[in-house]
Amino acid sequence: MSKRILAVVLFSFLVLTGCKDDSKNASAENEKNAVSAKFDTILHNYYEDGLRLNPIAATTSGDMRYNDKFPDFLSDEYEDSLRNYYTTYRDLASQIADEDLSESERMSKDILLWECEINLESMQFEKDKYMPIDQMWSVNLFMGQLASGASAQPFKTVEDYENWLKRVDGFITWMESAEENMREGMQQGYVLPASLIRKVIPQMESMTTEDVENHLFYGPLDRLPEDFSEEEKERITSEYKTMITEKVIPAYKRMHAFMKDEYLPQGRKTSGIADIPEGEEYYRHQIKRYTTTDMTAEEIHQLGLSEVERISSEMEKVKQEVGYKGDLKSFFNYVRENKELMPYDSPEEVIAHFEEIHERMKPNIDKLFKLTPKTPFEVRRTEEFREESSSAEYNQGSLDGTRPGIFYVPIPDASAYNIYSDESLFLHEAIPGHHYQISLTQENEDLPDFRKTLWYSGYGEGWALYAESLGKELGLYTDPYQYFGMLGAEMHRAVRLVVDTGLHSKGWTREEAIQYSLDNEAEPKASIISEIERYMANPGQALSYKIGQLKIRELRDRAKKELGDKFDIREYHKQVLETGCVPLQLLEDKINRWIDEQKS
Repeated sequence: MSKRILAVVLFSFLVLTGCKDDSKNASAENEKNAVSAKFDTILHNYYEDGLRLNPIAATTSGDMRYNDKFPDFLSDEYEDSLRNYYTTYRDLASQIADEDLSESERMSKDILLWECEINLESMQFEKDKYMPIDQMWSVNLFMGQLASGASAQPFKTVEDYENWLKRVDGFITWMESAEENMREGMQQGYVLPASLIRKVIPQMESMTTEDVENHLFYGPLDRLPEDFSEEEKERITSEYKTMITEKVIPAYKRMHAFMKDEYLPQGRKTSGIADIPEGEEYYRHQIKRYTTTDMTAEEIHQLGLSEVERISSEMEKVKQEVGYKGDLKSFFNYVRENKELMPYDSPEEVIAHFEEIHERMKPNIDKLFKLTPKTPFEVRRTEEFREESSSAEYNQGSLDGTRPGIFYVPIPDASAYNIYSDESLFLHEAIPGHHYQISLTQENEDLPDFRKTLWYSGYGEGWALYAESLGKELGLYTDPYQYFGMLGAEMHRAVRLVVDTGLHSKGWTREEAIQYSLDNEAEPKASIISEIERYMANPGQALSYKIGQLKIRELRDRAKKELGDKFDIREYHKQVLETGCVPLQLLEDKINRWIDEQKS
């Protein structure tokens, strides 16, 4: 064979081989794209089906398609639908091989599987079915916020007003189911502690007023749009008055009478969740759900004791700095009762104080953050009907950014409002705490929709508590009392590790938990009582703050140590926040990968 012919043969062979390789690569790429498209469909359908199952969540996220819906969350039919939903999507996601997914898609798969598994595990317990109402966390309280007309439920069009009438009908059905379930729960040992029932009773009673025009559910009528015709205004006003007098007030009267005359006498004298059926198992589940870890109650209790000791030593330094001569416990009382730290007479002055804190920190934001939210932000006073039993909180804005994120501050008595912890409170609830974390997640177009509305308390509350530690870097905490306020807030979360586990796994009484808190933090007694009763109502939730904060701080320290001069705090915060709300182990895995990439 001539060299020319040999060359042609070899060239033809290489071309054919290359074509086969290209064809194989193209086929593999097409297969991967098909898997990716299939997975995207699973995620999209999971999100859409979830909104249909929970139309209240749809409304709060800014999706207004289901504003007239309020399913009976307590019915067997609803429970069956929910179980089928999580089982179906768990199985669908499990069929997708990890190697066919990108890194971001694998994170979404892991989160979806976590969501399905933890919720299916929750449904094994009867507690939420038989104890659906408490003084702080239950659906009826959130419905009160919507009913005011100033929350997530829109009241701009005639259809909006009609949607609310239909939603209230569903809520009334839920109230009936709640009473029925609570009666059954009483027979089986599922009942709230009596101390919590006493807080619920006046909440119910406040909704029984016959003064219709001052009723909370009358709120939307105070905001009737001017462009409504007179006929529309008259019709809507009539229908709303009928709804209040014939549906809402009677429903609350029935629930008030039941809670006062039947439920309270059966209320538990014990404080911890271990005293209901399967209580110990339920608490283990709650720890896993809220901390997204496998830590035990005993491990958390000991961690709390250690953190209380560490923070106490820092507090001693502040006490010495301001020249106080007594012991730390008496310094708590001094701070709590210091009239110089209660300078305001009106709620408006308190709100203005928070806005001034925001202005002072603005020049330093860019030093710590590459990303800042587009979603607007407001500070508001908590509605009067619930502020006696409420703590400060953040309500997220809508997904489309049209409704602002709102930092709610309870101010039942402005003249007694102590400002010593306001800087750390703003950092936690507002900026750069919950407002940054939630808004940036919702605005992140790279995340699938279902991840934009997820909430993992270990990450979300952990980030917010971590944000409190950034005060000095943001130009705050120049006043030793405000720095003490930050330490007090951190101590508050450390104390939670001790008292929550004490209540629910060590048999502590409500009074023992209150006394431990009084001995170790500077909160007023009334606030501490409210907090302890909060932990009693929702076991495990209070653990998430400190567990999450310590993990985020641990990851920051690890990155700084391993990266040295390459470490950029702005980039670290970007890595944490761009992930969205995730279980802590998944966050740790992501940060470790980022560290390795920076080192290479």
